[in-house]
Amino acid sequence: MPSRREGRRLRARPVEQSTNLVVVNRDENVDGSGSRTITVLVASAGRLARAGLAALLDTEAEMAVAGSAASEREAVALAGQIRPDVLLIDVTPPAVGAPGIDAVRVTRRIVAHPDSSPVHVLILGESEHDEEIFSSLRAGASGFLSREIEPGHLVQGLRRVAAGEAALSPLGMRRVITELASQPDPRLPSPEQLDELTAREREVMALVAAGLSNDEIAEHLVVARATAKTHVSRAMGKLRARHRAQLVTLAYETGLVVAGQLAAPEFGVPTLSSAAA
Repeated sequence: MPSRREGRRLRARPVEQSTNLVVVNRDENVDGSGSRTITVLVASAGRLARAGLAALLDTEAEMAVAGSAASEREAVALAGQIRPDVLLIDVTPPAVGAPGIDAVRVTRRIVAHPDSSPVHVLILGESEHDEEIFSSLRAGASGFLSREIEPGHLVQGLRRVAAGEAALSPLGMRRVITELASQPDPRLPSPEQLDELTAREREVMALVAAGLSNDEIAEHLVVARATAKTHVSRAMGKLRARHRAQLVTLAYETGLVVAGQLAAPEFGVPTLSSAAA
């Protein structure tokens, strides 16, 4: 007799727009249509936390809990063996006397090992203190969300991370932008190099800075998704940006967009500065 998961058909689910998640990176490995199962490895020092997260994800037709880990050692070992789409690390405090899970340390080990480096890491933290967010992202995590997030937004975050995106709350996104903009990387292009971009590529770069995915950019510009993807790739190539998160930083550092000013509430599009437009 087929299991409950095997017996039901995976159904397509649109990627919802949410004010609680901001997309800052995009890979094309998953199209968000729900056409295949997203595997998740849950890691937490708390038994109830592991059980609760597993129960939540089991209700989602396109997701499957591939395993659970109660320690750092188990998390790293299982990530290499199972190679899930996402390693979800919950940093809930452990029982008295029990060892906890250092999410940053685990993430570094996951990213550094060839067997597990393709695994995306999403961290659930107790709070959104700057150092927690920055440490997680520097270690290679694809996102950091508060443990107080709504279940539906956590599921959306997992979908996005599995698709190669980086999930942050609006507060976390603002802090990251502020921090990166205050410490410009001398290796990054100068504002003058924006002259290499076409007007459309600048517009697309601003939309990336707003957190739009390629699908949303295509919808906003009324172009094909492949066209939007090409514009993003060309902008990244011309500016030598390694990923979309860096493209977001460049948009603010170079003055292409004006921080704090949103022109289109529907998409949250930043206002182009008069100098850069």
